[in-house]
Amino acid sequence: MEIALVLAIVAIIFIVRAIKIVPQQHAFVVERLGRYDRTMAPGPHVLVPFIERVAYQHSLKEIPLDVPSQVCITKDNTQLTVDGILYFQITDPMRASYGSSNYIVAISQLAQTTLRSVIGRMELDKTFEERDLINSSVVQALDEAALNWGVKVLRYEIKDLTPPPAILHSMQAQITAEREKRALIAASEGRRQEQINIATGEREAAIAKSEGQKQAEINKAQGEAAAITAVADATSDAIRKIASAIQQPGGDQAVQLKVAEKAVEAFGQLAQKNNTMIVPGNVSEVAGLIGTAMSLLKAGGKAP
Repeated sequence: MEIALVLAIVAIIFIVRAIKIVPQQHAFVVERLGRYDRTMAPGPHVLVPFIERVAYQHSLKEIPLDVPSQVCITKDNTQLTVDGILYFQITDPMRASYGSSNYIVAISQLAQTTLRSVIGRMELDKTFEERDLINSSVVQALDEAALNWGVKVLRYEIKDLTPPPAILHSMQAQITAEREKRALIAASEGRRQEQINIATGEREAAIAKSEGQKQAEINKAQGEAAAITAVADATSDAIRKIASAIQQPGGDQAVQLKVAEKAVEAFGQLAQKNNTMIVPGNVSEVAGLIGTAMSLLKAGGKAP
């Protein structure tokens, strides 16, 4: 009974040691009698107890690695405290097991030294502008070295770039001065544009005023010309009608009567306006005046 129990326990231990289940996204490295034999993929596997063993277990997931902060010296001799984070993935479990005694420490140290080298070739201002270039340079250098370790470096990201407090104060003062400069330039540009707009408005107003005055003068001249033409036309029509009426029977007598009336009226007005009254020497002078007017009218009526 005791022997059967012992054999059962041995069998259970044998089965437990013989059957291995590899989880998804993992890889187990198997050694046979101390030498590398194979890499087990995810799923169930059978090992020969006491001859084969799982020497290393690796996760094939993407692994983030926090790179410790360090002080770097830029090209213009400025100290920068830099820290970052590295993302890598095991692509060859066998190389990851035997390529380096500790690939995590090796990657971390190499990332720090590469970062110091890259920043040492840049000036302070460029380090803030060229983060992508720094990240890509670190990844390229690590990827070449990590190939022998069975590791693929995916990306590196700088978390913080911290200059000394004195440099920070100088940078803040520079930024403030630059903003004040832009504000002054913007204000001067605004005043300049305002003056341009005012001058343009005044010029356009002056042009519009002069155009209005010009048009008014033109309209006035055209109106006066039209009035003169209308008066001349009316006078011409009146003269033609008078000339036509004189040619009618009794026209001469009517004209003589009208001229006599005008002469008497003129003498009367002279008497009202002057203390001295002018009277013709005899009535024959009045008749002579009327005769002269009639002769002029007849001469004008006969003219072609």
